[in-house]
Amino acid sequence: MKKSIALLAAYCLLSQLHVAAQATDANAPLHASKPDYVVPYGAPKTSDVKKVLDKVYTYLDNVTPAVLINKNTEQIIAANAIDSNTIFKQGDYRLTSYEWGVTYAGMLAVTAATNDEKFANYTKARLGLIADTYPAFKYLLEKYGTQKNPLRTVIQPHALDDAGAICAATIKTLQNGGQANLRPIIDNFINYISTKEFRLADGTLARNRPLKNTLWLDDLFMSVPALAQMGKLTGDVKYFNDATKQVLQFSARMFNKEKGIYMHGWVSDMDVHPQFHWGRANGWAFLAITELLDVLPATHPKYKAILAQYQAQAKGLMQYQSGLGFWHQLLNKQDSYLETSATAIYAYCYARGINKRWLNAKAFAPTAILAWNAVSTKVTAKGQVEGTCVGTGMAFDPAFYYYRPVNVYAAHSYGPVLLAGAEIIALLNNYSFHINDSALQLLK
Repeated sequence: MKKSIALLAAYCLLSQLHVAAQATDANAPLHASKPDYVVPYGAPKTSDVKKVLDKVYTYLDNVTPAVLINKNTEQIIAANAIDSNTIFKQGDYRLTSYEWGVTYAGMLAVTAATNDEKFANYTKARLGLIADTYPAFKYLLEKYGTQKNPLRTVIQPHALDDAGAICAATIKTLQNGGQANLRPIIDNFINYISTKEFRLADGTLARNRPLKNTLWLDDLFMSVPALAQMGKLTGDVKYFNDATKQVLQFSARMFNKEKGIYMHGWVSDMDVHPQFHWGRANGWAFLAITELLDVLPATHPKYKAILAQYQAQAKGLMQYQSGLGFWHQLLNKQDSYLETSATAIYAYCYARGINKRWLNAKAFAPTAILAWNAVSTKVTAKGQVEGTCVGTGMAFDPAFYYYRPVNVYAAHSYGPVLLAGAEIIALLNNYSFHINDSALQLLK
């Protein structure tokens, strides 16, 4: 009996101590309690951002060999010994895809932000190999046709996907110490964009798939950065004029001013345009306008209109960011999955806009940093990027977008991750941040 009473007394004492120690509004600053964040919160260290970029570099350098081989024997072939059996050694990704145009540009951006030359050297080595082999493969294409020619899309582009992103990256490489024989490739690409790609009657770049006279929002990125970079390279205003025309004419048809975001596709003979606000397509548009503003002279008559469109999309996208820092596959559909490549593109574009003073740093920097923190959680120890939607066509129903697969081999994420990390490093070097009343804010 005495033992039971003693145990009961001990229990009561412990209960009283627990109540006394329990945080309440009266005895503790509850507003300062640590939240249970799923992704990191607050400004990262530049060294931690660089570690993420190093992982991506190491992975990509290992799985995208800049090597020629004989397709039958797999023996390594020198650039001056190319014949009809010569191909690029196969890796995880194609060296001539539009996704790799973004990756090449991203590698250059990391070197600019960190002074680590290995990133720019990655781009110079691969684009240099393409330039060195271009004449020989062009001769073989003319002699034997397109079958299995490794540079078919470079020599004879058949779509903006073949030309735009690679062209822009090649111009940037030429202007950053790349070899002179890159120029014939640039001229070939820009000639296709300017004179051969299908256009509507008003000059808007268009496609005849999946239906005739169709605009794909993706095509802003597949054209505008190349035109803009060519304007910078040559000083010829016609390229800036075409680039600004594309942005403004696409936007007039496809930008939803109330929602502040773009629809994915527009078809000329539809009386009603189904609006599916696909995340990555909005990313391509945001990135295209960002790239145009980077080089468009402030004296150009359309500069203010382009800047206003950039700012309108930046404001619109901001409201759709999830609490985890990602954006959804369909931006305004909270039950669609969270997608990495779009989030990385937005992180870059916001950070770039802040660094270039197009956006208010106090208002937009937390958005950019939260987006980067989210993206960084998707880079594996191996350097692969998870949560990326695979290549996606155009559709007019939600199920198509909801159920697009994700895959670590979807090439669309690697360039945006590199761009985002590079620009976040620049942002962290340009501004100071602190936690004020538990919230990330710009330090005055």
